[in-house]
Amino acid sequence: MSLALVRSRALVGLNAPEVAVEVHLANGLPSFNLVGLADTEVREARDRVRAAIVTSQFEFPQRRITVNLAPADLPKEGGRFDLPIAIGILVASGQVDGARLAAHEFVGELSLNGMLRPVRGALAVALETGRAARQLVLPDGNAAEAALASAAQVLPAGNLLAVCAHLNGHSALARHIAPPRDAEVAPDADLADVKGQLQARRALEVAAAGQHSLLLFGPPGTGKSMLAKRLPGLLPRMDEAEAIESAAIQSIEGSFDASRWAQRPYRAPHHSTSAPALVGGGAVPRPGEISLAHHGVLFLDELPEFDRRVLEALREPLETGTVTVSRARRRAEFPARFQLVAAMNPCPCGHAGSARCRCTPDQIARYRGKLSGPLLDRMDLVIEVPLLDHAEMLAQPAGEPSAAVRERVERARTAQRDRQGEPNSRLAAGRIDTLCAPDNEGRALLSHAMARLNLSARGYHRVLKVARTIADLAGAERVGAPHLAEAIQYRRGLDAR
Repeated sequence: MSLALVRSRALVGLNAPEVAVEVHLANGLPSFNLVGLADTEVREARDRVRAAIVTSQFEFPQRRITVNLAPADLPKEGGRFDLPIAIGILVASGQVDGARLAAHEFVGELSLNGMLRPVRGALAVALETGRAARQLVLPDGNAAEAALASAAQVLPAGNLLAVCAHLNGHSALARHIAPPRDAEVAPDADLADVKGQLQARRALEVAAAGQHSLLLFGPPGTGKSMLAKRLPGLLPRMDEAEAIESAAIQSIEGSFDASRWAQRPYRAPHHSTSAPALVGGGAVPRPGEISLAHHGVLFLDELPEFDRRVLEALREPLETGTVTVSRARRRAEFPARFQLVAAMNPCPCGHAGSARCRCTPDQIARYRGKLSGPLLDRMDLVIEVPLLDHAEMLAQPAGEPSAAVRERVERARTAQRDRQGEPNSRLAAGRIDTLCAPDNEGRALLSHAMARLNLSARGYHRVLKVARTIADLAGAERVGAPHLAEAIQYRRGLDAR
């Protein structure tokens, strides 16, 4: 047989489109031609595959070899096609039986001695292979990750010889089954460790209950970063779909850790981060920090120190929950349904309002002016985190643990899911007036606040959504004046200083 067809998968964003690896052997001068819009890494497979076949004690055919990666207009990158190319050459040359090829898909990078190395995006590939009802052969290092796709039949292999023995019927590869999940792991950071800061703790609970964005401001060393790190421990447990989606993004980026399965991601990029690193980009589109924080928390410390163009790039994903990365020949869409928590100092030196501050009003205005009005308008809660007095610092922590707060958060999220099917922060404008309508007393208070605070339409809607979350935490059916009063206080934020 001089022609073989082996099925594999490419990576385009979160998708893993099918690629047909066609191998043809013809008479003529020995050559190895690889076509089908392959990048440099894929073209280098020629040398890796040749060495792997020879060191695995097979004969490399001295013929004219043509490998086509179809469809031809789909870009291919990485070493994931090494294994299917090698299998195609061995089947086409008659050294491996091709009768079972149609029931399998193959991905994996080959080392020069025939061993299989892990590849990125194994979970995304396994999800698509499961839908296609085929068995997936891939490196041992990807087995735990790929097996999370319950519909996929994952057959891990350590080397090229093991794959060939499986296809020839000599020694079948064993299916890898994901082990039962352990009991839930306690959060790395507990809210009980925080001393004082009752208002900030309450704001953290409200933010978790409604998936609201939060801005913490205050002097250095008051616990802003400490509070933000404890937010993931307050969020509800991830369901199966959320866990799979979050793991698939990490798999594409190459940072998936099976031991942290179903744990809310927490990303805290440095303020020198570029726009492509934050929102995604590159010649081959990769997910950025906002997508890696999908279904979790994105914490931006020292918010005014970020480049303004970087911060402005956050505005659209905050509203839509997705980010589209477009390049000249490639386009990818990544989910970005993250919860934004940011922290900043009140002035450049961080000590505004105290005798230690030497900043002029102009310096403070310039510092705060680095944050645009539209970005601040997208912050649902703005909370001051003041310095603790000596008594609070010396006292033992006396606040509630994260587990107790999370129980209330989960009850509030359940109420939101039963009522509207999504967290309050995601409510569309057309549903806010119906689901978040205040009573008469609350309406009068809101009218007065709108006049005093000069709220925009977005600000008005965000006050209503936060008030609805506060009412859910209290178990109230209707939004009342006390709920709105608390929500308005969270909206005043920096304007109150």
